[in-house]
Amino acid sequence: SDEPGIALISSPKTTREARYSMISACFNFVNSIIGSGVVGLPYALNQAGLPFGVLLLIIVAFITDYTIILLIKGGNLSGTNSYQSLVQSTFGFPGFLILSALQFLYPFIAMISYNITTGDTLTKIFQRISGVGPDHIMADRHFVIVMSTVLCTLPLSLYRNIERLGKVSFLSMILTVIILVIVIIRAATLGPQIPPTAEAWLFAKWNAIQAVGVMSFAFICHHNSFLIYGSLERPTLTNWTRVTHISVGSALIISAAFAVASYVTFTGYTQGDIFENYCRNDNLATFGRFCFALSIITTFPLECFVTREVISNSICGRELSKVEHISVTVIIVAACTAMSLAYDCLGIVLELNGALSATPLIFIIPSACFLKLSPGRWYHSENLMPAILIALGVFVMITGLTMTGLNPQDCSHGAEMFYCADANVSATLAPV
Repeated sequence: SDEPGIALISSPKTTREARYSMISACFNFVNSIIGSGVVGLPYALNQAGLPFGVLLLIIVAFITDYTIILLIKGGNLSGTNSYQSLVQSTFGFPGFLILSALQFLYPFIAMISYNITTGDTLTKIFQRISGVGPDHIMADRHFVIVMSTVLCTLPLSLYRNIERLGKVSFLSMILTVIILVIVIIRAATLGPQIPPTAEAWLFAKWNAIQAVGVMSFAFICHHNSFLIYGSLERPTLTNWTRVTHISVGSALIISAAFAVASYVTFTGYTQGDIFENYCRNDNLATFGRFCFALSIITTFPLECFVTREVISNSICGRELSKVEHISVTVIIVAACTAMSLAYDCLGIVLELNGALSATPLIFIIPSACFLKLSPGRWYHSENLMPAILIALGVFVMITGLTMTGLNPQDCSHGAEMFYCADANVSATLAPV
């Protein structure tokens, strides 16, 4: 072989293990991308306009794919094996501090959003059970968040090896496909009963830059890249490129289908959390909510891995002992749980997180590291794309933050949509 790390003669067992590690990495990667951010993608199409929004989604996916590979190339050039060590070797301690803050902030806020979504979603599900009313303990979001944390997310987050989450990530992918099917069914059955809003089919709208922030939040997985790369049995650039293309391509197909089907159902009424659009008496949507809640519960541990690694590298500077591993994990999960109990609507925070954290992690930092390490001028063929992405990332950050401040996302948390009282809609949702 012409690549390091691959033996000239491989046994069948080694080949099977390598193939399994690549499949597991793909599941973990797709699961990392398709988290709570996917429910905001229909709203992004509402901001950008359907045709232009789909085009932007494809562009963001392409940039995600390109910069994930760029990160590993930078790691190979610098001889580093983590996002933090790559930036430190390239831009010194100040760059290391900036990246550590961004790399911790993004998944930490994502975990808070996962908890909030879990609490809001499961309480609506439980209220569909006979005898569970608004005053029942199962309808209390604080109780539901604490119980889901104790029973599910904390035990899964205590795993030390990320590859052990491969089967959990596979389950999450199956649930995501089920949700997609439900959304498509409701697009065909419920969509015709809801009249489209004015300007529903415009090619582009002025809030497109805000949509890029939401899409970046949905697609970012760079903070997991070195962890997943290290889980490969044969961590080579060729294998990594294959894993990245398959993972990002799969995530793009699922995300685009989900976003388009949801938007054409509700058009201008589309909310930041698409499940807020579905009526409470919709049993099919209730099952979709259940699948989505399970899906994000299984995504939570992947984000916890990243926050724990940031703490391990930034504060301890070494691998955590067993006691330290458990202690740090409990502290992270407890902090996320406490904040998710205190707040019930993080729409504007997620939008700001997309522009402030996700955009530099996707567009700017991987490109800047590669440019610093790569020989030749910035305008040379291999360096031209990273240079363009840095300029584009700065523009999206500044414009996105400005527009979000001037035009923040509305939060319709817990509100029943007006069309749910319509007789035609009620008839559509009636069990067959």
